[in-house]
Amino acid sequence: MMRNLVNGAVGGALATAVYSAMLMAADRAGLLEEPPPRRFARMTLPGRGSRPRPGESVLSTIAHYAFGSSCGTVLGLLSAGQRVPVPIGTAYGLLVWHFGCRGLAPSIGAYAPLPKDRPGRQATLLAGHLLWGTALVLALNRLRTERAPLTTELAPRLREEVRRPTVPEPVPAL
Repeated sequence: MMRNLVNGAVGGALATAVYSAMLMAADRAGLLEEPPPRRFARMTLPGRGSRPRPGESVLSTIAHYAFGSSCGTVLGLLSAGQRVPVPIGTAYGLLVWHFGCRGLAPSIGAYAPLPKDRPGRQATLLAGHLLWGTALVLALNRLRTERAPLTTELAPRLREEVRRPTVPEPVPAL
């Protein structure tokens, strides 16, 4: 169980790095007025205004990775060390997007509810979360140490190959 927890946290952090790269590209392309992690940090720090405050970038990065790792931990625990199909990860990313963009962000006043938000921004965030879920599953599957058991069809053939002694063929004399 501890290994699944750690794998989920590490997988969540790796997936968050992928998602953060997409957010940076979207921000530079003008698709986001302000990335969500920065907006949340700005709301948390004391003082108002549009100017960046000391510690804002550090706090937003820490919070973003903490949230991504904790969400990854949940899937890591639910997977119980088994291989997770990629569509499950993509659906899990959709679930995290729904929780964050449809629930958490509007409830704390960080962003407008979905119907009143800019469509391009929401589409970008949705695509990012789908990417995050896919990257999470790929990381979890790669970090997993237990391998799936051999199928009943393959196991006898493999056992036979292992038991069969291999004798080198004689080299013809010249």
